[in-house]
Amino acid sequence: MTPAPEIRPAATLALVRDGDRGLEVLLLQRTWQAAFLPGYFVFPGGAVDPQDPDLRACASGRGDAAVSQTLSLDEGGADYMIAALRECLEEAGLLLAVDDQGQLPAGDHPILTAGREALRRGQASFRALCEQHGLGLPLDRLAYLGHWVTPRGAPRRFDTRFFVALAPPGQQAAHDGSETIAHAWLTPARALADHRTGRLPLGYPTLRTLRILADFPTGEALMRHAHANPPTPRPSRPWPARKGGTAWQVEPDAPAYAEVSRLDPGRQGMASAEILPGRAVRLAPGVTRVTAANPGVMTGPGTNSYLLGDGDDHVVIDPGPELPEHQERLLALAGRRISRILVTHTHRDHSPGAALLSARTGARLVGHPAPAGEGQDAGFAPDHRPRHGERLETPAGPLTVLHTPGHASNHLCYLLEPARLLFSGDHVMQGSTVVINPPDGDMAAYLDALHTLLERPVDFIAPGHGFLIGEAHAAIDFLITHRLAREHKVCRALKRHGPASLEALTRHAYDDVPEARQGIAARSALAHLLKLKAEGQALERGGQWALRAP
Repeated sequence: MTPAPEIRPAATLALVRDGDRGLEVLLLQRTWQAAFLPGYFVFPGGAVDPQDPDLRACASGRGDAAVSQTLSLDEGGADYMIAALRECLEEAGLLLAVDDQGQLPAGDHPILTAGREALRRGQASFRALCEQHGLGLPLDRLAYLGHWVTPRGAPRRFDTRFFVALAPPGQQAAHDGSETIAHAWLTPARALADHRTGRLPLGYPTLRTLRILADFPTGEALMRHAHANPPTPRPSRPWPARKGGTAWQVEPDAPAYAEVSRLDPGRQGMASAEILPGRAVRLAPGVTRVTAANPGVMTGPGTNSYLLGDGDDHVVIDPGPELPEHQERLLALAGRRISRILVTHTHRDHSPGAALLSARTGARLVGHPAPAGEGQDAGFAPDHRPRHGERLETPAGPLTVLHTPGHASNHLCYLLEPARLLFSGDHVMQGSTVVINPPDGDMAAYLDALHTLLERPVDFIAPGHGFLIGEAHAAIDFLITHRLAREHKVCRALKRHGPASLEALTRHAYDDVPEARQGIAARSALAHLLKLKAEGQALERGGQWALRAP
């Protein structure tokens, strides 16, 4: 078994300035040879170096104790800020440092030229350069903006602190040509718009930071807010729960963490860290989850059905596959009082149980009919086909219907507005990416629908498979980042190996996927290729795919 990668401390610095178009931020493009997010645009930053604590002697404005308190650390907080300043000099050629008169280095200062090159080549330490030029590091000019730990599964994992500062006037940004290959000053709104159209690949933590920056008209307003409002601490302690009938500690990045911490805020250790078929789990007022006994590679622990209501009326979301014992369990929990059955989509693990429930209760069926193709519940005949944006009143509160094609052309999500809880079906799943299987599956539609969800007020996601998902927008952003990163791998495979068959391209673009799942990966690879073809970036002749000449 391959050991899990070490989680390294790291720091990132968003440098901002006031431009003609409003607040602008510096973004650097990572080299295409980078192990993590190649070609993506990021803020200057990198890992904390073992020598960074030595620079505390050169720091001013705030001591380590004060910085550590802001970062919710016992000690070492200043080292993150020092790392951010050092990396900014190395990668972007900009340095926030002051001389004994409190002046920042001018654009032609030797530390920005020869000093930067010596630092990059390992010929001089950051401390030696600062001491040589009589410069100190004003940590009070940096404000703490956020905290992000790379999720499991990435080739490298970092525990990253995000900071923001005003760019030093008179200095010119310059990418280093090795770790970073381009740079740009953009307004946050422009960067976010370019990301959505695919012109600017951005990862989730960068997106989250840009959304924060986009709320401020000037650098001064941003810094004033950031200094006064540091982010809330990220969970770091395991949460007590139950599993297999015994006490269990759930780690912060484990799948069950968001759910057990939501259901047991007092840390009494009574929430379950496992999903068992037939168990009723109350997730919110009037919302109960019951999981069907159909576990598998594609269904995880089983299909989740959700029961909305506590009294004389109930609504079911996704009655699951045709498993009489599962439908009987839903009937028993609802006291056989079910007025409507809502379906997210008509794949056979989600909708076939509707027929049995409707026959037993007279409940009306709500959803969209099945499209043509294998794996569809062709017998699903809805009594009502809701529109995108339509509101449905339920015993648990109003639901907003959201048409979210991509995994399936008839896919719907339902947003329970009072609880800010999204019933996502298979549009957002826990622990795995969604299969996009053409011709009904559509990658472009899937990404567009994910972006649409980001515009909705969602805190938690109740997926079709798995536990509750917390930090909903983060989960959605991560899915977008993952898909676009995979698309870049598809493009690189086309460039290096095309013209080539779908099978050959899949082996290159999905070289991290086990052999047993290469067939499933090929369907998603085809979805990416069809998206690129529709955008004019790829072409296909006689089963051979290639990049279209620019």
